[in-house]
Parts: sequence; C-alpha cells; structure tokens
Amino acid sequence: METYQIIQDGDDYLLPVYNRQKIVLMRGEGNQVYDSERTVYLDFFSGIAVNGLGQAYPEVVNAIIEETKKLGHVSNYYYNEPNVKLAKLLCDVSFAQKVFFCNSGTEAVEAAIKLARKCFRREGQDKFEVISFHNSFHGRTYGSLSATGQVKYQEGLEPLLPGFKFANFNNIDSVKKLIGEKTAAVLVETIQCEGGIYPAEPKFMTELRELTKEKGIFLILDEVQTGMGRTGKMWAYQHYGIEPDMMTSAKALGGGLPMGALLVTNQAAQGFKPGDHASTFGGNPIVSAASIATIEAILMKDLVAHAAKEGEYLKLALMDLQKENPKLFTEVRGKGLLLGLEMTRKAGSLVNHCLHQGLLIGTAHETVLRFTPPLITTKSDIDLALAKLRKAIVEELKTA
Repeated sequence: METYQIIQDGDDYLLPVYNRQKIVLMRGEGNQVYDSERTVYLDFFSGIAVNGLGQAYPEVVNAIIEETKKLGHVSNYYYNEPNVKLAKLLCDVSFAQKVFFCNSGTEAVEAAIKLARKCFRREGQDKFEVISFHNSFHGRTYGSLSATGQVKYQEGLEPLLPGFKFANFNNIDSVKKLIGEKTAAVLVETIQCEGGIYPAEPKFMTELRELTKEKGIFLILDEVQTGMGRTGKMWAYQHYGIEPDMMTSAKALGGGLPMGALLVTNQAAQGFKPGDHASTFGGNPIVSAASIATIEAILMKDLVAHAAKEGEYLKLALMDLQKENPKLFTEVRGKGLLLGLEMTRKAGSLVNHCLHQGLLIGTAHETVLRFTPPLITTKSDIDLALAKLRKAIVEELKTA
C-alpha cells in the first residue's frame, strides 16, 4: 500500500486522539527505524521509553517466537511457566515479594490504588484517600487519571473519582498537611516524566519514606517510565536508598509488547484475596517470555551501568548545547537515559525539524524535549543525534 493511502486510511478510520507525524514506520533494528519511503531515523524516543533494547533485539524476538510455538493465551485460571518465572525474576531484582501482572502502566496504578484501599478495609479501617502530586501523570483510566495532578488531562471527563489529594512535588510539608485519618497511601513518581522530567530530590524521598512509615500508610512509587534500567539503576528508587511498599512498572518491561506489573511487599499483598482483582491478559506467556528475555539481556549485558555512563555523556552534551543557545534552552534535567531539555518556547516545532533531519525525539509538558533512547545507545549514536539536533536548531531559528 502506498504511503499516502496508509495515512489517508488512518485518518479515515482511526479515532483522532493522536497528533501523528505524517510518516509510516515499517521496520527497525536497534535504535534505527525505517519508514515506507526507506528513510532511516535515529530513534531517541523509543516509543515513549518502551523499546529499552531498541527494535528487533534478537533474544527478545527469539523468546517471542519460541513461546508462540508453545502457548498463546491460557488465562490466569492456570499456571504458566513464563509468568511464574518472570514474577520470581522481578522479585529477585527489586524489593518486591509478590507481583500482579496486567497490560499497561495505568492498569498497574489502578491495581495499586485498589490494593491500598483493600488492605485497610480488611482491617476494618476506613482509609481510602491517596495523596499524589501536582504536575504528576499516572495514566488515562479513571482511577489513575483522578490521581494525576494535571488538569489538561482531566478536562471534559469530570466527575473524577473522589478520594485524591494533591501535594507539591519535592515539598514534604505539603504532604504532612494533607495526611489525615482517611489517608491510605502516597503515590509519587521518582521522576515526573510527563510533567517535564523533574526528578525527586533525595532529601524529599527520604523524608517521604520516613513519614509514610511513621503514619502507617503505603508508599507507592510510579516507575512505569523510570524502571528497567533507564535512569542508570534498575529501578529509580535505588538512587535514593529507600524501598517502597508498592511499585508500578510497564513501558520497557514487556520488551516492546504490552506488559504492566504491580510489585509489592508481602505485607501489602495481604490486602488482595482471590476475586478481588484480575486481568484477562495479565501475565500472558508470550509477553512474559519477552519480558524475561528483556530483563536477562539488561542484566547480562550490564546495560544499567551502560545507561548511566552514556546518559551522563548525553546530559553533558545537552548542557553544552544549552549554553550555546541560551535564548532557546534553559535547563537540562533527568537521570541516565531519561533526559529533558527545557525550551523557552513550545517544543513541537523543533521536534518536527528533528524528524526532517532523521532524528526521533519527543516532548514533555509542551516546552521540554524528551530524550529516551534505547539502553543500547552508544557515544557515537549520541554524537550523531546531537549533530542532527544542531541542524534542526538552525532550521528552528530560521522559522522562529
């Protein structure tokens, strides 16, 4: 099918909830993708941090193929080996002792909210309120949307669910003021990603962990985008020397396939009994096999340390770029290979110029360029990306 026809049919038949670029991606390898016109792009967006190993990573592809030959879908009425093996593996590489599988980050957040409430209700306590943070993003379903601290995602969808309060990020006093007899949990991102790539401060995270323990409420970390080695640690909470009660994961967890997970301690796990929560496709054997292959590759290739090293190289390069263009850029933020470059204007135009230079990057909070390249990215890839970005900046300044 011709490119124009694919785009036309897409506009005719797909619900218009996305502003898609007018290209059709056909295949990829590593951190390169190719469109229907055979144009090659350097992918520093990774499908919004999903393709942690890039496209068509051999071990992941093989795992999917081999498992597809064995099982497709069997439901959670039965055990399947990849599902159980993955749960154990996730516990081995994190604080967790139990895992619930679902299909996405927003579903993982929904599960965490429900579990926090169930735990207290089983003890006869009417604790159901969740404190999250202004500028946060936790997903699109109603529970996670109600916990999101950005009005733009909620407009026209009211009424939202009750039981959510919002504190100021990196401000422990604002959290203390909101905690009451109905509080069940605090839900926080280790880095506010959709909010503009704002990392949590070490002191804030330490105090938040101490506060939630003191008050006997759950600390839930949203690591949907920050987990799986992206920040230079397997999980971003490891930067802070703390452990949560619950943690959500998704994005890169499935190796490119839909996978979400809620990781919890044994104590938190006691809130759920059979029938309290479920997911038809959660822990599907094919997706679980892909996830196992992804985690094993990250561990065996030491890609966590690699992400830390290459992320620092990219961050310094972006800081140099900011200094060269102080009227266009103001700040570089983030950790590892999750970085944001704040602009003095909306970032969409520059993203388009990057596209024309063969570089795929994203935005966060309208004015931030978001860089989330695969963990396999090298210094030479970064140098090439920066060269393309510099050319895009020249075009941006011409059209400003």
